[in-house]
Amino acid sequence: MTPMTPIRGGLANGHGSVTPMTPATPYSDIIPSSLRFSDIPPTVDIPILGVGEGGEVEVDLEGALMDDPTELIMLLENEGAPKALWMTISAAYAKQGKTDNAIELLTKGLSALARGEAKEKLPLLTCLCWLFLWKSREAPRTVPEGTLVSEAKTKDYYLQASTATLNEASRINPAFPPLYLARGVLYLLRSSLQPPSKSTGEGTPDQSERVETLRQAIKCFEDALRVSGGKNMMALLGKARANFSLGKYAEALEGYQEVLTGRPDLVDPDPRIGIGCCFWMLGFKDDAKIAWERALELNPESKVANILLALYYLNASSSLPTTDPNFAQLYKKAINEYTQRAFKIDKGYPLTCTTFSGYFFSHRNMNHVENLARKAIEYTDVNAIASDGWYLLARKSHYDNDNERTSEYYRRADEARGGMEKGYLPAKFGIAQLQVLSDDLDGAKFRLEKIVQQSKSLEAMTLLATLYAEDVFKNQAAGFREDKSNESKKAIGLFENVRLAWKDPKRNIKPDSAVLLNLARLYEIDHPEKSLQLLQQVEQMEIEMLPESDRPTRIKAEDEDEDEDKDKVAEEEAALTATIREKLPPQLLNNMGCFQYQAEKYDLAREMFQTALNACVKSEPKTDKADIDALVTTISFNLARTYEAAGLLDEAKSVYEGLLKLHDDYTDALTRLSYITLRQSPNGDGPKAVAKLYQSDSTNLEVRALYGWYLGKSKKRAANIAEDPEQRHYKHTLQHHDKHDRYSLTGMGNLYLMTAREMRRDTDFDKDKRRKTYEKAVEFFDKAVQLDAKNAYAAQGIGIALIEDKRDFAGAVQIFMKVKETIRDASVFINLGHAYAELRQYSRAIENYEAALAKDRANDPQILACLGRVWLLKGKQEKNIASMKNSLEYSQRALEIAPEQIHFKFNVAFVQFQIALLIISLSEGSRTLVDLEAAAVGLDEAIESFTEIAHSKNPPYPKNDIESRANMGRNTTRRQVERAVQTQRDYEERNAAKLQEARMLREEDMRQKEEARRKAEEAAREQQRRIAEERQKILERDRELAEKRAEEERKKEEENYTSDGEGGKKKRLKRGTGGKRKKKMEDGDSESDGEGGGKSRARSGTSASAPQSEDEERPQRTKRRKLEKRGGANSNKFKSSEMVHESDDEDSGENADAQNPNDSADRMQVDAAGTADAIVAGVSDDDEETAHTVGRRSRKKIARRVGSDSEDEGEDENEAEVSTTRGGDEGGTNGAAAASDGGDEDEDAPMDDGDGSDD
Repeated sequence: MTPMTPIRGGLANGHGSVTPMTPATPYSDIIPSSLRFSDIPPTVDIPILGVGEGGEVEVDLEGALMDDPTELIMLLENEGAPKALWMTISAAYAKQGKTDNAIELLTKGLSALARGEAKEKLPLLTCLCWLFLWKSREAPRTVPEGTLVSEAKTKDYYLQASTATLNEASRINPAFPPLYLARGVLYLLRSSLQPPSKSTGEGTPDQSERVETLRQAIKCFEDALRVSGGKNMMALLGKARANFSLGKYAEALEGYQEVLTGRPDLVDPDPRIGIGCCFWMLGFKDDAKIAWERALELNPESKVANILLALYYLNASSSLPTTDPNFAQLYKKAINEYTQRAFKIDKGYPLTCTTFSGYFFSHRNMNHVENLARKAIEYTDVNAIASDGWYLLARKSHYDNDNERTSEYYRRADEARGGMEKGYLPAKFGIAQLQVLSDDLDGAKFRLEKIVQQSKSLEAMTLLATLYAEDVFKNQAAGFREDKSNESKKAIGLFENVRLAWKDPKRNIKPDSAVLLNLARLYEIDHPEKSLQLLQQVEQMEIEMLPESDRPTRIKAEDEDEDEDKDKVAEEEAALTATIREKLPPQLLNNMGCFQYQAEKYDLAREMFQTALNACVKSEPKTDKADIDALVTTISFNLARTYEAAGLLDEAKSVYEGLLKLHDDYTDALTRLSYITLRQSPNGDGPKAVAKLYQSDSTNLEVRALYGWYLGKSKKRAANIAEDPEQRHYKHTLQHHDKHDRYSLTGMGNLYLMTAREMRRDTDFDKDKRRKTYEKAVEFFDKAVQLDAKNAYAAQGIGIALIEDKRDFAGAVQIFMKVKETIRDASVFINLGHAYAELRQYSRAIENYEAALAKDRANDPQILACLGRVWLLKGKQEKNIASMKNSLEYSQRALEIAPEQIHFKFNVAFVQFQIALLIISLSEGSRTLVDLEAAAVGLDEAIESFTEIAHSKNPPYPKNDIESRANMGRNTTRRQVERAVQTQRDYEERNAAKLQEARMLREEDMRQKEEARRKAEEAAREQQRRIAEERQKILERDRELAEKRAEEERKKEEENYTSDGEGGKKKRLKRGTGGKRKKKMEDGDSESDGEGGGKSRARSGTSASAPQSEDEERPQRTKRRKLEKRGGANSNKFKSSEMVHESDDEDSGENADAQNPNDSADRMQVDAAGTADAIVAGVSDDDEETAHTVGRRSRKKIARRVGSDSEDEGEDENEAEVSTTRGGDEGGTNGAAAASDGGDEDEDAPMDDGDGSDD
């Protein structure tokens, strides 16, 4: 996109004027006006032939011209008026809107000039061509109703007349410049009547008739620009308009901006309108608004600018929800301020008509909708506006249920914008809606899929997803076995894409609860947790839609303590939530409660159902009574089922009984009530209630299922399955009621499974018969699974058959694991436990058995017996006494619950016997005397139990086998246990003393270690104390030395000043300057003076805080390296040790530091801290002490350096740097003097030189 070019000549956008600006006229008040017809004079004089001067007829061109120009034409013909008069008077008629009269005048004028030269006719022909083009814009596109085709003057009629006139002019002079512009406009208007191009393949150039016409128009405009030298602004406008129609918005924008640059005073036509349209199509809608507002500012009567601004505000309001306060403000501004003004200016302007028609459709004023839409279709020369008109007519017909006309209008609206893959998306969507209404669902899906592929329209995606979802829902409701998983996946994918679009802040789309509800239904089988989340989102949307008065909030008390009142606050917030939910649709709350029930969150489900019942009561005045009764009945039944699942059977019975009082024929409530009675009274009222229920409604499949279950629990096993009453009941159901009853099929499979399990397998015939019985059971299970792929009980039956018949434990485990994901019944975990036990995965088996116990089966003796068995197997495999004890515990619990079951008693005795056998096989170190004695007692109990079981009526195993085991225990095992007890007792007595001695030794060792640790800690503390005292002494001595050095230095400084005798001012004494560097330059200076002077210069520079040289800023490591080179192995030649050892106390301190390097480091840190304190006081201990040390060595250095004149100047400077670093502010002569004064004292202490390193 090309940016707007700056205006030449200093004129801003739109501030040009046809008159020059004067000082009295403010620049901002100059408003350009339209130049159309500005060259028409107020009057013209028609000269009379044969009359001299003063013989003219004056014609007033500003007043009302005659409607019948016949007399005026005769006057012009008779007097031989020139062509200029014909054109001027014709233009005056056109200015007043009397275009037909103007055309008539020009036609007569051409006839009057027919005898003259042909070139004289060119201006009149050109003017006539423009008038035909003007009429074309005002004429209808189609023949109005009630008008003969031969008499109708449509746009095409005037374009043909214009073409004929233009051809005639071209025959006279094809190079006549005005013809280029006229021909370009003719092509431009002709293209508006041609249908838009159909979509072409990617990369294929568009060769449609309309595109070619627009290209011809551009060529004509370029010719007009060429002959005018680029000054024809109308040609440039026409070219920009053609580029806009071709979709070349950036090129069009550049053209409009060039016109505005060249003619900023142009307002009719206004290039700002075109600039705004280009910005709009390029996506810069705010820039478009600015351009149109400027156009309206320059021309308040611009209908185009008014209606375009109206569309801008309508578009802005469309991105906001209707509940947004800004929506109403923007919408009112668009309609009341701009659309109405545009309509008042020109009631026939097509764009205004379509905008107002849409407004009237939203208010259901259908008469105005049709009139305005047809007017827009008839008079527009823009295909998009014609498409909008047809679309509005289609919507009206759709509203009136006139599907035939609706389909036709939608088709025309689509074709007006190109149709096929281009076309008008809302019209295509409307056709798809019609197909849905006419039950052409396949056609609607096909059309919607194409729309989604091309545009990703959210409305199309939502409708298409809904159609796929309805297919799934219908299949579920009908119970068909048709696979609709593909449709379900498509629907979920489309709905999720719509939800994802809601999260885009740029699109600002309000979520649709219908999408969430349909998606929740699709998820409810495979992903119930997602369904619940979606319903909770719908709940939040419903709460947000409630008025503020219906949304109470909790008010926090001023003296409320958050920590103490947490429970109270939680209760109040829960009550507020329940109060708000009571104002929501009860259907939503009921569905949420059902999902909570499925997730086994019974407390939450109960609260939700109770709130839903309260919501029903509050919504009763607004809802039909029959609907309320159905809702209350359903929700009450769900509440009772929740009570039942939570174990609150009395509360559940109360609700069921209340339902039966209202609806005594409510079979579901009767069935559940009979089941509860049977559970509470299995031998009393329960069987009577079930029998009564079966007699009252024996055809109900739910009742028959309950009765079959009752027969299975209460019957005595029949030797022949054909005589089994449960089998006959299921068979009767399948034969006479419903051959596809899944409960009966599953029940038949279970019966055959149990029969096969108990069949003999001694001979091959018995084995073959048993195998066929298992196959029969699998047939029933397989049929049930075919009817319901989610039938977990039938699938579980197949897994059991695999284990018992084929011994396929691994395959069965896979089936059971899938079943466990579907149902959470204890039987699934029991079967998994059996399978894992057979696979010798005892830990997993125990885990599943315990899970089964947790499923409301804590006192189930069968599960307890299974746990006892698997713990026994685990203990025998691992030879673990603890596992055997767990086995005994579970076996005893099973016997306590069902003492009449003789096989449970056998299990306890068997485990006790196995414990005795295991414990005698263990080594003395792996067992205890207590365990052996307990095993002996258990063995005696087991022998006694075996004896009793062997003499019972129905022993679980042959009597002889049981007696043999009891005799073996009595004669053999008991003796082995007794010997083991004695052996273990001797072993433990022998080892007791050893254990006691070892224990004492261990305790003594631990005591010694503890004592050593304590002493070490005390020594460490004492050492730390001594080190701290030593540090304190060193600090105090350092401070004293610093004070002493400071006092001495102060006295020396006073000696270096003298009074000048004038006002008591002191004057510093001059000292020798120079050094080795100066010695080479000036002979006569002593080496000692030079050396001292050099150091003095370096130090004085440091003291004065002057900028240091590069040499002075070198790191100390570099300087030290150079000294080492000069000194060789003897490092003391040029640099002494950092520590000066002169006293015995200091030597002892150093020895202590050597013993503990860390303490030395600590001392260095303390010394540094002390030095910092001294610096704050004004004197540095480090500087003072280092000056003392360096100064004391300077005498030795002088003696060594007498003959070293050959040393270079750089090394001398390095030495000066070392002295500067060591001495700080002290050194040179003064430092040497200070060292000399204090050299005999024994108070020097080892000090840190400040660099923290040892050389």
